[in-house]
Amino acid sequence: MTLFQLDQKPFLNLSMPRQSHKGENTFMSATKAKFCIGQLIFHKLFTYRGIIIGVDLEFQNTDEWYETMAKSRPPKDQPWYHIRVHNGSRLTYVAERNLELDLIALN
Repeated sequence: MTLFQLDQKPFLNLSMPRQSHKGENTFMSATKAKFCIGQLIFHKLFTYRGIIIGVDLEFQNTDEWYETMAKSRPPKDQPWYHIRVHNGSRLTYVAERNLELDLIALN
């Protein structure tokens, strides 16, 4: 079941096996995402707001990207989110541990 596509690559596909960050072919694990598509979030480290447009139940980018961009070395076996940054056209890829629900947007 594909929920959202960008550049022909599904963000969340529950019906197909995936290759884990360890190179193993696996079906999606029982890992649960804390947030879902459409929720407004706040990035705890870089203090920006955004909206979740995709969810990966584990890291699905390249090792090169991880080494260059993920300076705090968040775990690869936890959920990662595709975020559209508020007031901009920028997209980011963020580990769950760096996000919290945007409580200001809820008021």
